[in-house]
Amino acid sequence: MEDKTLRKLFLGFIHIHILHHASEHPVYGQWMLEELQEHGYSMSAGTLYPILHAMENDGLLHKENKNVNGKIRKYYTTTDKGAGILQEARVKAYELFKEIK
Repeated sequence: MEDKTLRKLFLGFIHIHILHHASEHPVYGQWMLEELQEHGYSMSAGTLYPILHAMENDGLLHKENKNVNGKIRKYYTTTDKGAGILQEARVKAYELFKEIK
């Protein structure tokens, strides 16, 4: 039960993390996996890619395919809708942080 609860909680943090980095520069899956691992999130590509696709389908991310060394790499950037969600999440996260710190 505890693991499911933490997973649900951290899933929201991961979404915010993705929006944050995709607002700074285009990101791709492997880079995002490594970035999340640096922050203590252990996940597989099989978990991350469905999240990226869902965020794209929800209009939060825009995908652009680029040819990198003969392979197609999918780069994601934050859309205007995603930027608005990110800004709202920052406000809520800051308020929460002030309460629980």
